[in-house]
This record gives sequence, structure tokens and C-alpha cells, in this order.
Amino acid sequence: MALITRHIRVTGTVQGVGFRPFVWRLAQQLGLTGWVRNDAQGVEILVQGPQTRLTELLQRLRMDAPPLARVDSVQAQDVLAEPFTDFSIIASQSGQASTAIGPDVAVCDECLAELFDPSSRRWRHAFITCTHCGPRYTITRALPYDRPQTSMAAFPLCPACSSEYTAPANRRFHAETTCCPQCGPRLSLSNAQGQAITGDPITQSLRLLQTGHIVAIKGLGGFHLACDARNAEAVARLRLRKNREAKPFAVMLANAASVAPYARIRRDDKQSALLESRERPIVLLPATAAGEAELSGVAPGLLRLGVMLPTTPIHYLLFHEAAGHPAGSAWLTETQAMVLVMTSANPGGEPIVRDTQEAHARLAGIADAYLDHDRDIVARCDDSVMQVVAGKPQFIRRSRGFAPAAIRLPSGGPSVLAFGAYLKNTVCVTRGDEAFLSPHIGSLDNAASCEFLDETVQRLCVLLDVKPGLVAHDLHPDDYSTRAALQYAQQRGLPTLAVQHHHAHMAAVCAEHGWQGPVLGLALDGVGLGTDGTAWGGELLKVDGTRFEHLGHLRPLPMPGGDQCAREPWRMAAAVLHELGRNADIAQHFQEPAASTVVAMLARQFNCPRTSSMGRVFDAAAGLLGICHTMAYEAQAAMLLEQAATIFIEGHGWPEPLPGGYAVRDDGQLDLLPLLASLIDAGDTTRAAARFHATLVAALSDWVLRASKATGLTTLAWGGGCFLNTLLSSHLRQNLEQHGIMVLAPSLTSPGDASIALGQAWVALHYLEEN
Repeated sequence: MALITRHIRVTGTVQGVGFRPFVWRLAQQLGLTGWVRNDAQGVEILVQGPQTRLTELLQRLRMDAPPLARVDSVQAQDVLAEPFTDFSIIASQSGQASTAIGPDVAVCDECLAELFDPSSRRWRHAFITCTHCGPRYTITRALPYDRPQTSMAAFPLCPACSSEYTAPANRRFHAETTCCPQCGPRLSLSNAQGQAITGDPITQSLRLLQTGHIVAIKGLGGFHLACDARNAEAVARLRLRKNREAKPFAVMLANAASVAPYARIRRDDKQSALLESRERPIVLLPATAAGEAELSGVAPGLLRLGVMLPTTPIHYLLFHEAAGHPAGSAWLTETQAMVLVMTSANPGGEPIVRDTQEAHARLAGIADAYLDHDRDIVARCDDSVMQVVAGKPQFIRRSRGFAPAAIRLPSGGPSVLAFGAYLKNTVCVTRGDEAFLSPHIGSLDNAASCEFLDETVQRLCVLLDVKPGLVAHDLHPDDYSTRAALQYAQQRGLPTLAVQHHHAHMAAVCAEHGWQGPVLGLALDGVGLGTDGTAWGGELLKVDGTRFEHLGHLRPLPMPGGDQCAREPWRMAAAVLHELGRNADIAQHFQEPAASTVVAMLARQFNCPRTSSMGRVFDAAAGLLGICHTMAYEAQAAMLLEQAATIFIEGHGWPEPLPGGYAVRDDGQLDLLPLLASLIDAGDTTRAAARFHATLVAALSDWVLRASKATGLTTLAWGGGCFLNTLLSSHLRQNLEQHGIMVLAPSLTSPGDASIALGQAWVALHYLEEN
């Protein structure tokens, strides 16, 4: 039988996921000879064998790839070579990188079985991992992904681990995170003063948690602050120390069965699948009555809980300890009583804390103890947050478990770098036909977050081995992201491109859907600087690559006090009364100390910039209904308004829109003032909130359908933080699709400002193509 030699190149997420041992096993099964190795482009294979078996190998490289792999391309070419006697894994080759590192994922079932098997040498080893699980992005310093390029380089393999690492049939074959109690890493526990606490770190940490203390726990991408979620005093103490008055905390439970007493979840729905996925995001779930009562301090005033399951062996060991140290892994599926608050360790909205020195400095006065270890976190990476809308997962924050996995673009081009938005910042780097959106960086209102942005830009460019040819940024000249972009470009002699905020929102959706032609765009958010210098936020656009046309906007409302309105919804409610000619009623409706000042400001139109923001419309509605006058955290008013509407809808169904509740003007302006006027002195708050949503959906549907008729476009992209409102997004999609509109909505990214960098990069790529 004639032997053929074939050179094969596999690209995608194919390093650190067990791809080389997977290829080795295939070669053994098919009786092929040759070699496989990692290089800067991905995985390279030189293989010999009969034509039929080589064909099967190519098919199985795609179809049977390891669970964490993402195969983008398999290219093969016949070559001449001397005969091989066996098939081997050979040393990696460095060079210009065109591969990518995978995100961190949760510990797998096989490792969990070992972790709780008393006969295993990795019994209760807090760093158990294999090819199919554990950290990737957060421990990698450079590519190719090999142990010397990671923070595991500090832990030489012991003889037993080395044997596994070099045994092709073992699932730890070339698993760079392989380790055991003898190799390290090792846990440690210290008190607030940095002094070691004697005894087993897991046992002592649980004792502290059960006695009301706050423990900082080192995870994959940084520390969490943990306490007993059922201990109201401990939760209140954490709120006080973290200066987090009312913003909800996430909770961690041992498994899906343990969630049931506190939140409603069905085993057959997407929520359960998300919770138990290897990415382990925080998932928003409807709270049960017991959840509202027993965990009242976790999400004050809200009817949804942010729930996550254990991600690391450390988390599992805490629950194992609380369960009484059972042998075997049967307990993993049984209901466990412990509920932990598990919130990012970051004071005042700063980036998540990642190392020991930083933890003791930045968490001083917050944490009572530190459950630490000696494996460095190379890159910060906060938790992802998701919800399910109309049966589909939706990102609220795309980070650990998902970022920086590449988003596939329909075509390639020169590399560009986009610096993103001011709020919920991420950055984006493109390479060929891939866009790499960074993990969550945060709002750039503090020095630490600004430094994190600079650090992330540097890290992504080095890790991906790219030199951008163009730098994109927001239109706002004062945002740190803009200033950082301009400085970066100036230092390297690169051209820059300013992209309007809402244009970027629409472009991000087009990028992830690969949409190349013109499209209608509906942008609904809090604020973004418009091309006319005013504050936009409720815009109807026609978008085509680098160009956009402004088709319409919401009727602008004054913002007495400017940005203060984003924190005090009663001010926007007062603005509505003013627009209705009812200035005299403002002081009667609102007993705020600044009410008389706001009346004067509105009367004189002093410090009252006008905005077309949908976010401020939601604030005005919440203020008029008395649902929220002053916010303790961003979007609280809109969340409480949606919650009030949901309560009514669950009992009575979707209401009819308010007759005459809006008007679409000839100039394309959508006037919602009649709808807002109907909320003044509304009797039933929940009914009024529901009718507000129903009328808003009807108004937006009418607005879009008129624009569709005028332009001939039947495809709509939408984006902006307001689309995190599940009532708005689900019912608006249903309405529009019933009328023949194809809706492109964010699914690989959040609708909010975290997607802005992707949109900026998409516009920049089109700009380079056109110029």
C-alpha cells in the first residue's frame, strides 16, 4: 500500500487544550507515523500513511477535537519526506504568533472525581487540573502555550507528574498545568495583619466564614471577597467595608440542586446549562420566597439573584469541608446547605485584586483573612455575568470563561487596536479575520482602571504578537480611553480614527453577525457624545460600514444638573414636569433638598443640557412613579422599573399600550412625553410600569417600521445598555419579526458599552479597506 506524506496546519484555539495528545491518539488508532508540535501559528503535523487513513485523520481533526478546542482551519499539502518509524510529539517551535490562548474554565468532572478520592495522590489538592480544565489566559505570559511560558514554570514537575506529562495515553499528557501536592502550588491562610494562620487553610477558612468573617479567596483571575450569605450581619459588614450600599452581590452554591431553595431554575432550560457550563458565569435567576427572605441582604429590593457554581478546586474544597469531608464524589450532586457571597475583591469599582501584596494593600480594612496561594495570576479576569432572554443567553459582562476567545470576522485585514468606551471598558485587537475582545476592564473613573486598560492593551498586543496599523477611539475628547488611544498612537506614529459611540454599538453587532451591507440601527443607552456635541442615547440610524446617517432620535429632555441626573432619577422626573409646563408641581412631588434649586435651573435653563437618552427616559419614569428617586448604583432605577412591570405582567399578562402615548414627528423624532405624563399620580405602580413598557415597545416598533418603509431596509441591528431590559428586548423583537424585520442583536458580546471596542475595530477595518 502506497504511503503518502502530508503536512497539516491546524489553526484556532488549539494550544493548551490537549490537541497534540489528541492528534497522537488518532495517529495510533489509524496506524500513522510522523510527528506533531505546537508553533506560533497553531499546531503543525507531518504525517505518513495510506490515502484513506490520511483522509479520515483530516475529518476527525475537525469532528472529534477536544472539548476546549476551536478549530478554525485545517490545511493539508502533500510533501516528500523520509519514512518515519513511529508517531511522536516533538518540541514546540517559536515564531510570529497567529494562534490564540483559550480562556480559563472550571475544573472538570474527571479531576473532581480524583479530588475527592482518598486513594488518589491528588486527594484534596487545591490545584488539580488536566488538559480539559483549569486556567489558561490568566497564567500565560507568551505563546506558544508551554509550561515555561506560564506562571506554572515556578513549579518543576515531580517524577510522578513528569511521568504522566510524558505518557501519551494519560489525560495530563502535555497538560501544562499538571501538578500535585509534591510539585506545588500551595495554599496559605493569613490574617488581616499578614500573619500566618496555622492549621489546614481550607478548614480554617471555613471556620472563619461560618463565624461571620470576610475572607479574600484567590481564584483564577483575581481574588473574591466571601462571607456567609445567610448571615445578615456578615453581609451588612461586607457592604459597609466595601462601601457598597445596595448593589447586589453574587452568591456561590455547591451545585444546581443547592440553588433550588433560593432561585427558580429548571433542569431543562438554558439557565441550568449556563450555570453548569465549563465557563461558569454568574447567572441571574428569579429568586424564590425563601431566597428573598434568607438572602435579603444579598440583593436588596431585587427579585433576582446572581448565582454561580464553584469554578476552582479551592471553591469545591470549601463546600466539601462544609459537607463534612465525605469520601467520594456522590455529594457533588446532593443539596448542600452553605451559601457564600462571592463578589469581586475590588474596592470602589477598581479592577479585581490579583496578587498577595496588592490584596493586603487594597483590601486592608475589608478582608479579615486571605486564602492565598503561590501561583501567580498573570492577567486579571473578572467573572462573566449572563441572563437568559426569550430562551437565549445574553451577556451582561463577557469576561472569565469567554474572553479573550476570538470573534470570527467575515474577512481579514491589517491589525487594528480599539480603546473602547468610558464605562464598562474593554479593548479590542484584530488579527487577520479575528477580533480579540479583552476581559472586563471597568469604568475609567479611577486611576487603577486606567492603568488596567494600559496594561491590557500591552498584554493583548504582546500575546497575539501584533503591531496595530490603526488606533480607533471614541468621539469624546475627554474620556481616558480617547486620551490613552491618542497617546499610544502618537508614541508609535500611528494614524487614529474617532468613531461615534452609537455608530460603534451598531458596528459591533454587524461585526459579530458578519453583516457587510447597510442596516438600520437602534441605539438605546445612557449617554454617548453625538456628532453635534450633544448627549445622545435614543437614536435611529442607518449604518453602512464607516458611514452612518442619523434618521431620528427621542425627543430631548433637559438634564438639570447634567450628569447628576444619572444618579438622581427624580431630577429627570422634574424635567418631565417642566416640559409639561408644571414647574410649580415639582416641589410638591419631590421633597428633595435640591428641589427648589432644580425648579430654578429648569426655569432659567441653567446647567440643563438636553439629551435624547433612553436611559434618562427610564430614570424619569422610575422617578415619576416613586420607584426610585436616588440610585445607589448604576441602572438601579431602570432595574426596579422593569421589576415592577414584571410583577404586574406575571399576574395579569402583557397590557395594551396607552392610546396616544407617543408621536412620531415628520423629522423622525420620537416623542414619549405623553407616555411619561401618564405616569404622574398613577395609582397602581406596577400596572403603570407595565403599561410604560408596552407603550414603549409599540412606539419603538412604529418608529423602526416607518424608517424601514422610508429606506427600504428590513434588517435592524440594535445595541446599548437599555437592551439588557428583558421585557423591552423580548417583546420588541417579537413585534418587529412579526412585521418582517430581521433583528440582529448582540449574542457574543453584551449590548452595553463593553461591545464598543469591537464596533470601533469593525469601523476601523472598513476604513482601512476604503483608504
